Amino acid sequence: MARSPEFNEIPFRPAGPGEGYFEDDSLIRRVNRELIVAFSGARALLMQAAHPVMFEGFFLKTEARDSAHERLARTATVMNTIYFGRRQEADEMTARVRAVHATINGVTDEPHGRFAAGTPYAADDPKYLLWTLAALVDSADTIYRLYVGPLTRDERDALWGDYRLVGRLFGLKNDEMPATIEGFDAYMSEMLHGDELYVTDRAREVSLDVVLHPPAPFYMRWLVETANFVIIGSLPPAVRRGYRLGWDPAREVARQGGALYSREILMRVLPGFVRNTPVAGGKLLPGPPRAKDEEPVAA
Repeated sequence: MARSPEFNEIPFRPAGPGEGYFEDDSLIRRVNRELIVAFSGARALLMQAAHPVMFEGFFLKTEARDSAHERLARTATVMNTIYFGRRQEADEMTARVRAVHATINGVTDEPHGRFAAGTPYAADDPKYLLWTLAALVDSADTIYRLYVGPLTRDERDALWGDYRLVGRLFGLKNDEMPATIEGFDAYMSEMLHGDELYVTDRAREVSLDVVLHPPAPFYMRWLVETANFVIIGSLPPAVRRGYRLGWDPAREVARQGGALYSREILMRVLPGFVRNTPVAGGKLLPGPPRAKDEEPVAA
């Protein structure tokens, strides 16, 4: 069983100008500083787990099976360090992720969808790395445009360009990723309407339990329910059907109305310190401690 990298050993230090992979005016920071976009991580997990080989190979045969919520938190820590932290810490974290990925390989035990039993898998296989990255990108892009505001074609292309850099940090080569946002959209359409994705019974059980029932005190249930509505409503219909998540015209009207209210009202009146995730302002990430004697630097 693969051992998780000890990310707690790596301190988070917010990046000043020129110290991180991205500057404050980059599209990847603009999108991911919005607090509501944090919901995109759980959506991305459902997208990733909809690939049967990835689910059986990576989710069930690694320790993520027993610590799925820790996996989500770990992913958020790594990604936020790439977005808002310094290059040194981002490089250390992604090197450890690549090292763990190199140890995760084998063959599937059961047939699912078009994939026969005995299908080989490896966590560092470019096609699985690309789907992992694409699920993150599509989720952040979708949540932002639904609840924050529109992005032009060039802005979306710049966002994808930023994520191509992220892909390289995780081991993808330039020619293993679509070159433009049009190529990315074509790839997503092929994945969503082709025969690669197939939600297994086990994926449905495990993933929905992780995403829809996170550990939270009773008084926070309203926030959990809100997050669940955002996550389920933003899923591609084919993926939502695969998870057997009910959705009807009334829910769709409520989703569209809530998204419109968020874009046109809330985003215009809420101050940045309410809208933005704390890490975007150099606050401590959940998990790794800040380096000792390090003063926060505005991101």
